[in-house]
Amino acid sequence: MKESYLPTLLQMRLLVGFLGERAQCAWWPTAFYEASSRLFLEPVFSKTFRLAQYHGALEAARRLHDEHLSVGSYHLFRLPEEVEQDLHATVQSSAGEELTGQIPQSKEAALDALRRLAATSDTASVGPTAVGRIKDIDSTDTLKAIAAAYLSAFTRGVKTYPYLVG
Repeated sequence: MKESYLPTLLQMRLLVGFLGERAQCAWWPTAFYEASSRLFLEPVFSKTFRLAQYHGALEAARRLHDEHLSVGSYHLFRLPEEVEQDLHATVQSSAGEELTGQIPQSKEAALDALRRLAATSDTASVGPTAVGRIKDIDSTDTLKAIAAAYLSAFTRGVKTYPYLVG
């Protein structure tokens, strides 16, 4: 697998994780990326509070997606173990630290960043949506399709769950 897709995948997780929180689009009831979260995360995770934010939003998003998708399908927040380990290493690297420190501070800025990752076509889908095969997770087209599905859902005020089949 190509390693260059990992920062894009991580950035997409961060953006969708931010946009899905209650202050933006309210797909899940968490507030890990709100300014107030730092007050309760920093005393416990003094050196790794950004990593704690990431994992908190990741778990909330994973649970929501798992509720709507069938067992055995993969999605942005549940990938094969090898990819998850690579993403974990990436988030702890200097590139990952840089990305986790650049979470947009507004819904509009996050949508603009997601727009830059998305395919140009507007995929208007609601609910579970197949976007490809898991073997193509490192493909630019697959990543753009995932970003486009989320972008469309967030801008239209609906929920979609793009998934990849084995």
